[in-house]
Order: sequence, then structure tokens, then C-alpha cells
Amino acid sequence: MEHEVFVPVPPDRLRASLADPAQVARAVPGLQRDAGAERPVAGRLRIRVGGHTITYRGELRVSPRDDDAFTVEGDATEARGTGTVTLALTLRVTEADGGSTLHVHGTATADGRITELEPDTVGSTTRRLLTRFAENLGAAEPAAPEAPEDPEAPDEPEQEQEKRTSVFEAEVPPPALDPLADDDFTDSPEPPAEAAHARRTMIGRSAEEVDHAPPRGRYAPVPAPQTVVPTETLRWAAPAAALVVASAIVVTKALRRRR
Repeated sequence: MEHEVFVPVPPDRLRASLADPAQVARAVPGLQRDAGAERPVAGRLRIRVGGHTITYRGELRVSPRDDDAFTVEGDATEARGTGTVTLALTLRVTEADGGSTLHVHGTATADGRITELEPDTVGSTTRRLLTRFAENLGAAEPAAPEAPEDPEAPDEPEQEQEKRTSVFEAEVPPPALDPLADDDFTDSPEPPAEAAHARRTMIGRSAEEVDHAPPRGRYAPVPAPQTVVPTETLRWAAPAAALVVASAIVVTKALRRRR
């Protein structure tokens, strides 16, 4: 098997991606990586060959070599069947105009369902899989370098620590209800007369009566002024009425005598 793929990234970046198992796992199309499997890359690979879909479960190992090349070894078994695939590849990165070229050389042996398909269809699917792998590897973001640990900060002097006292630890004086009053807010032995009267009137009354009871004391409503009838008019109205009644009686008797 020989295949070449152009990748528009610098060679050093492509080599760094091949050395990272996490980026290699994300670059393989159709791979569902097992949780916690870092080295080697393990999981389920689903490929479509022609009109058939085959799922393999296996492992993939990528190892760097001294000549800036990478060795890829893999073996997998059909998830529903007894077919197996064994892979042995060599990946080499060279500089190209505007990017890099990934050269793939190696062999692959298989048995099971994939051997029942047309060789040309299997070869086309393999080349398409390698091309997408190289493109995904070049599109992967480079791993961010780890930030160095911050050196321990020197201890602050005790004086500065005392100056940075939290505002929640400061003493807050109680607010004065009356700035002109000099009372020390001590409890008096006897309650005020109005409070005692209100407490006596509320004992034995329901909550509804207390809520609707009119306020008393200094907060009681001022009664409306009453209309005062002058007494001089009433003093002369009674005798006048009596005189009219007596006159009517006398006139009535005189008329009866004439008849």
C-alpha cells in the first residue's frame, strides 16, 4: 500500500499532531474512542465499503522513530463476526510547497466480510480513509503548551496584613434614632402608660378584631365637631306653642256656644 496526501500545514506541526494520541484519535474518521484509552488508541471504527457497513473494535499504536518517521500498528476484530484486520504502516512527513506531504507505506491483511467485497472498492475506501485522516490531522489545533507554575509569592509584612482588614471585621456603632437624645437605650422598669393600656385592651380579643380595631392614644382619630343648636330659640319656642294651642281651644268653645 502506497499513498500520498498534501496537507497545508508546516511539517513540524504535522509531526507534532502525529505524536499526540488524542489528535490521532480525533483525526480517524468514524472512530468512537473508548473512555480513558490514551495509549494505545482504542475504540470502535465504523467504515462503509460500497453498499456495506462494517464495524471493527480494536487498537491503534503510533510510535515515533529516529528518522522523523512514525510507525503505525493496528489490529481489529469485527463487532458482529469473526473477521480480523491487521495493519502495519510507516508515515513520513516531507516539506512541500505551501505545506507538507504525508507519505504512507505499508501492508494490511484481512479476513471475514471485507474479503467478500471487490478489491478495487476496498482499495478506494482505504485511500479515501487515509486522505480524510491526513486532512483532519492538519486541521487539528496544535496543543497549547503548559503554563509554568507561578513561584510562591513572598509573605507580606504583618503591618500590610493588618491594613487589609476586611470591612466585615470593622466595628459598626449602633445608629442613633434621635441625634439630640442622650438616652442609653436601657430598659425602663415600667412600660409607658399607652403601651400598658394597649396590651390590656388586646388581651382576650381575636386577631381579626385587633387588626381592625381603631388606633388609640396619640394616634387615635380626631372626632368631628358636633353642631350646637342655640338654646335661646328653644327657650321661647315652647311657650309660644302652648299659647297657640290654648287660643285654638278657646275659639273652638266659643263657636260651639253660638250654635
